[in-house]
Amino acid sequence: SSPLEKPVSLRSVDPYGFERLEDFDYESYEELMSEYLAVLTRRSIRWSKLLQGRGRLEKSIKVKRYVRKGVPNEHRGLIWMSASGAQEHLERNPGYYHSLLDTTKQQHDPKLVDSIRTDLNRTVPDNVQFRKTSSPCLQKTLYNVLLGMNFIAGYLIIITKDEEKSFG
Repeated sequence: SSPLEKPVSLRSVDPYGFERLEDFDYESYEELMSEYLAVLTRRSIRWSKLLQGRGRLEKSIKVKRYVRKGVPNEHRGLIWMSASGAQEHLERNPGYYHSLLDTTKQQHDPKLVDSIRTDLNRTVPDNVQFRKTSSPCLQKTLYNVLLGMNFIAGYLIIITKDEEKSFG
């Protein structure tokens, strides 16, 4: 088995799926996080109140201030989609991604498809979510998005956990 396929413990992987180095200082990290957790919790509550279950974000001075302080993990996909304009684009063009994906699967040069398949293991290689042994494995999602994009797709998938939103 290759070094990329070695088993990892949940403790050795960060919340985004990246492995921590062998010399990672868990003690300092735990100390920092125990203090920072209160800040993150407060921030998450404020964002939840601001969004109030809505699927979009109204731009304002308050939102700008909140974004500068940081967007909690659980809201990043929604904020990315809304702030970038991708959500509006997605709503204006329902089904576009899947129709394009179906069309491109039939029209792509086999050499391009082979190149993408070859690069799958090299794209975000230090993230366990993109390993064949991962459950769920994000390689198929990455492959689909890569038919029209590149490395940034891997990072968008990590945040949104959705191939159509990552494409948007």
